[in-house]
Amino acid sequence: MASAERIEAYAQAIFSIVNAEGYLADTEEELFRFARTFETSDELRSKLSNRSIPVEVRQGVIEDLFSHRALESTAAIVSFLVGIGRVSDLPEIVDRFIEIAAGRRSHEVAEVRSAVPLDQGQRDRLAVALSEATGKRIEVKVIVDEQVLGGLVARIGDTVIDGTIRHRLEQLKETI
Repeated sequence: MASAERIEAYAQAIFSIVNAEGYLADTEEELFRFARTFETSDELRSKLSNRSIPVEVRQGVIEDLFSHRALESTAAIVSFLVGIGRVSDLPEIVDRFIEIAAGRRSHEVAEVRSAVPLDQGQRDRLAVALSEATGKRIEVKVIVDEQVLGGLVARIGDTVIDGTIRHRLEQLKETI
């Protein structure tokens, strides 16, 4: 099975299971946050991907990370992917899972990078603004990224909307 087909199959399976269990929104959020952490943490990626470390030990890392902080279903999904040697595909599987879930609600996902966490009111206003700008129904997933200096960067599919201060200064330089 090709990699894209495998990612699609895992994402569809995860959606079916989580949707049937009734934990879709919470699992989406928890998997999204974990996937972003996995992508940015060399130590975590190395520990979970290292096949010289027994799978039980790697799954124990997942249990420790998620213990009392996430749904059991979220921990089980990540532990399963570690156990079958697919943890390196986790970010792609999670992103596709989120796209499937959003698509079932006739929404698209905006991955928003911000230097500070956004409260629910700010997320709601941002979703409305992005919906108006794109003509699509948007769900906002926020990543706190200290490298963003003021403002936000939103990615919706292939479209990037850069509202950071850095971007505005670069535009001003070009204008001058």
